[in-house]
Amino acid sequence: MTEQQNGLQTVMTTIQKTFRLGGEVEVNRLGYGAMRLTGQPGNFGPYPDWEQGKALLQRAVELGVNFFDSARSYGPEWVDKLLGEALHSSASPVVIATKGGIDKPAPGRIQVDGSSATLTQQIDQALINLKVERIDLFQLHRVDPNTPIEVSVEALQQAQTAGKIRLIGLSNVDRSQLDRALAIAPIAAVQNRFNQAERDQEALVDYTAEKGIAFIPYGPLGANPMKQGAALPAQSALAWLLQRSPNIIVIPGTTSLAHLEENVAAWNLV
Repeated sequence: MTEQQNGLQTVMTTIQKTFRLGGEVEVNRLGYGAMRLTGQPGNFGPYPDWEQGKALLQRAVELGVNFFDSARSYGPEWVDKLLGEALHSSASPVVIATKGGIDKPAPGRIQVDGSSATLTQQIDQALINLKVERIDLFQLHRVDPNTPIEVSVEALQQAQTAGKIRLIGLSNVDRSQLDRALAIAPIAAVQNRFNQAERDQEALVDYTAEKGIAFIPYGPLGANPMKQGAALPAQSALAWLLQRSPNIIVIPGTTSLAHLEENVAAWNLV
């Protein structure tokens, strides 16, 4: 083995498989994104095979997945409810993240509302849907152009103080918006679109790593969020993300048990 090869092997064997969200909640860096567990088209309505969906989520836990990502707009609310039914009595501890500030009254129709009143109401409903006493990670799904991000984050901070959520996250934000949010409250995670073929978030990945903030890339396989199918080969694309930065938590989504097992096996390529 050459010195260069030996150095590469050393780097590969020291890649961390876990990350501490907010410096306190340890999760496997290979998680599960639950958006696909809805009706089709448009990720609208309940998942048609409800029991199979529960079995899929429970199998993910058996495979070592302990981080699950959802959102109010998935369904809407149906994915949170499915996660709640499937995982609330899990023998293994799991960390569930959800999002608010967006609703979906009809397929393809998005309503953005980051007001304090709406976020407070959505957090209360998410607690019921997820069957939990406290939400592990609640993320602002999108910045409301009619509500300053400071107002939205203050609402999340108030919910945190009240014991309704543990950690605060953001989605679909740039560095300036992240900095404005950080001036209000600690931010545990940023979730933006990023994958091996779409790398315009490179600088934010590095910036969040410097800050100890998790970066959760959605669309890790380059899929269109409203369509089935992935543009990138799953295992190699996931392995690339896991190697890219130690603060990246990948959340591939699937409705197939076989694909779930293949995704989890991406660690074999790291």
